[in-house]
Amino acid sequence: MSGTKIEVNLGPVSFSGEGDQTWLAEQLEKVLSAAPAVLGAQAPVTPPTPAAAPGAGAAADATFTTSLSSYIKEKGGESNQVDRFLITADWLRRRGVNKLTTAAVSKALTDNHQKRLANPADCLNKNVSKGLCEKADGGFYISPEGLKKLGHA
Repeated sequence: MSGTKIEVNLGPVSFSGEGDQTWLAEQLEKVLSAAPAVLGAQAPVTPPTPAAAPGAGAAADATFTTSLSSYIKEKGGESNQVDRFLITADWLRRRGVNKLTTAAVSKALTDNHQKRLANPADCLNKNVSKGLCEKADGGFYISPEGLKKLGHA
């Protein structure tokens, strides 16, 4: 085994595993797919709706449960660090993170066992120079052009 480990707890639903990253991602997807049905059997819990960041579009998508590795693959960001940075920032945004920072993007990649970025600040600056992100209030947000590039209208 490769030694990759994961543990996820969502109320009464829990998943822990160790093995190949691809296999773990597949198993986690299965657990996350089944979680709404299990959690729906309990009393409904309404999470607070975070305010949208400037240029971020709508608030967090409550039904967005895609793993980071799947999202990066879906959006084609496996080989380009600048794209992987933008895709990871979008993944965080869709999960309700209002204040995006380079540290939050780096932490998400590390926490989800994805390839790290050699220079996250440079990745942000390159996305800003392309007009895909804008710096604001000690962080950044994805511009409408960036959202369009990611396939959001």
